Amino acid sequence: MISDVFCKIIKGELKSDAVYKDDDFLVIKDINPQAPVHLLIIPVKHHFSLEDFMEEGNLELLGKALIIAHKVAHQVGIAEKGYRLIMNEGEYGGKLVPHLHFHLLGGKRLGPKIVK
Repeated sequence: MISDVFCKIIKGELKSDAVYKDDDFLVIKDINPQAPVHLLIIPVKHHFSLEDFMEEGNLELLGKALIIAHKVAHQVGIAEKGYRLIMNEGEYGGKLVPHLHFHLLGGKRLGPKIVK
């Protein structure tokens, strides 16, 4: 059984500061925020990568992730001025946790650069 840090948070084995939860997704505050608002949108069911969604026929969940990002951005007050939604995929993409997730960042002017 897969047991990365996000799976442990979802199971309640590790604490997190949740801002949203439904049957498919959990949204938590990042413990190492890179902006005033830095949230992680995490599928409840373990998915390692985008490839998992393609293989399992769960493409509608990807759309739901975007809807949740929009909803939570409004909930936390960053929608009006804008925000950034990022997904790191694979070693070269900077993925650190082997569980697909999205970063929702905002609360300040983030600027045009995505990489240093």
